[in-house]
Amino acid sequence: MFTGIVEELGEIVRLTEGSADSAVIAVRGPLVTSDARDGDSIAVNGVCLTVIDNVDGVFTADVMGETLRRSSLGALKVGSNVNLERAAALGSRLGGHLVQGHVDGVATLIGREPADQWEVVTFSLPAELAKYVVEKGSITVDGVSLTVMAVTEDTFSVGMIPATSKHTVLGSKAIGEPVNLEVDVIAKYVEKMLGSRNV
Repeated sequence: MFTGIVEELGEIVRLTEGSADSAVIAVRGPLVTSDARDGDSIAVNGVCLTVIDNVDGVFTADVMGETLRRSSLGALKVGSNVNLERAAALGSRLGGHLVQGHVDGVATLIGREPADQWEVVTFSLPAELAKYVVEKGSITVDGVSLTVMAVTEDTFSVGMIPATSKHTVLGSKAIGEPVNLEVDVIAKYVEKMLGSRNV
């Protein structure tokens, strides 16, 4: 479990294709690897990955074909920057919201509009996820916990403060680039529970 508060900007240092349906990535992240052990979870652009090796500030993780298909990790290259967050520890502050690191879909950045001290950033909204996205609700974009400012049938917008732009990959994302989305898991549980009732 994560909080959507990015701890560090990491860098992809190696990508190795495994079988036709997998890959191995190596990510430089001195902070998140400082106490990482084999088997620990680290979110990479919002995707929960398991550490299989950790040497000199670089951790390695296996990426299954399912993860490559359902996220934007397959588009990463050596040198790409990525958002990194270690799994939340019990008793720590929950600065964002409950994030599983299970990507629900991929969206596209479609607009950036500067404001006074922040920026309005707009993304496409996959049809199958639209019912889970509400104004003032939480959403995770590339592992960053954000509050939805506005939502339409096929887009949503968030307000990005300078700190978010500076300390996450969202600040350098260009229009047309893909992002990983994770909707609020509580909305999915509520839908399932209400869907089983006869109303």
